[in-house]
Amino acid sequence: QVQLVESGGGDVQAGGSLRLSCAASGYTYSNICMGWFRQAPGKEREWVATIDRVGATSYADSVKGRFTISQDNAKNALYLQMNSLKPEDTAMYICTAKTCWYPRYNYWGQGTQITVSS
Repeated sequence: QVQLVESGGGDVQAGGSLRLSCAASGYTYSNICMGWFRQAPGKEREWVATIDRVGATSYADSVKGRFTISQDNAKNALYLQMNSLKPEDTAMYICTAKTCWYPRYNYWGQGTQITVSS
């Protein structure tokens, strides 16, 4: 019943920006944490950023200062503003969600591809 659908992926040159969106449905209001992971070909899935229902955020060191995670609780929407993109940011970006106290993310979107060229 829970669905997460990402959008906003695409190709961009190094130094450019993209804004990703994740539309969530099938939730009831509760203490939910949402976030973004990414996975490049041949590499393990990597945590990017998370946010809780009151807006507390956390970022991986690799994206801190360049990416901004945000949400619109009324719309059940999650966003990732990606600035100063680097080729190493190239990956499938995946929206995820969980109850904040739960030890792992258990709802996942299909992902949206980001390709950053030099």
